[in-house]
Parts: sequence; structure tokens; C-alpha cells
Amino acid sequence: MLKPEYQPEKIRDRFLKNQQAYKKFLARAPLKKGIPKLAGLAQEVYARHDCLSCAACCKNYSPRFKAPDLKRISKYLGMKETELQDLYLKRDEDGDYVMKTAPCAFLGPDHRCSIYEKRPSDCQRFPYIDEDVFLKRKELTLKNLSFCPIAQDMMEKLMER
Repeated sequence: MLKPEYQPEKIRDRFLKNQQAYKKFLARAPLKKGIPKLAGLAQEVYARHDCLSCAACCKNYSPRFKAPDLKRISKYLGMKETELQDLYLKRDEDGDYVMKTAPCAFLGPDHRCSIYEKRPSDCQRFPYIDEDVFLKRKELTLKNLSFCPIAQDMMEKLMER
């Protein structure tokens, strides 16, 4: 049984309850003051969460697989890049490689990633709470806020300040 904070319906309800406040904050986000605080606040937020209890990102989100990711992952899996692409990936509307299926084909039933050490850079960086992306790419942040409790906690910490 998932802890309440990791139950998809609770995460979604929290997002819907706070969506307007999140949008309002992002529209006027104090970049010069906010960006330097991200790394410190992120450590605090990450310390309170266990991603393996949730894995909502792996269930709801497909990372982009960039050229270095394709090379690294295909080598790790012992296959050609074209095999990796044919088996697991498709091109999205922007021309990027993304997963064909959701949840991610590399996500195990225990919420562990079978390619964790070699995972795509988007996965390594997700949910971007320690990067300027969190405040600068508003649409991406709102999307992530809709299913990631870590992103929600970070946003609420920033809004308190």
C-alpha cells in the first residue's frame, strides 16, 4: 500500500487544489532571488522523499533519449542503437526519441529501474527542482507538478518564502 503522499489520486488532488497558486507563482517567479535557493531547498525536499515509493515519473512521463543516452544505454544492454530504438522508442511531435509505452519498459514491479546506472539524462535530472529549469520552463514545471510530490513540495517551499 502506497503512503498517502504517493497515491496518484492524492497527488492529483493536491495539484488541482493548488494549480492556480502554482501558476500565479510561476508567472511572477523571482528568478534572481529564487534560482540561487534551489540547490539548498532541493536537498531538503529530496531528504523527505523516497522515489521508489512512488515512481510516478516512470509511470507518467517519458524522458527524451538524446544521442549520448542512446549510445550509453544500447551499449549497456548489449544491442545496437537501432535495436534499442525499434524495440522501445518512437519519435514524438518534436522529433525526439521517447518511450513507446507507459509505464517505462525499464521500470520493474519494485519501482526500480533496470538501467538506472545508465538511464537517460532527463531521468537523472527529473524533476529538475535544483535547476533554473524549474522556474524558467513554466509549462514543464506545471506538468511535473501534476504528478510529482517532490515537485509539489519544492514549489510550496518556494511559495512560502
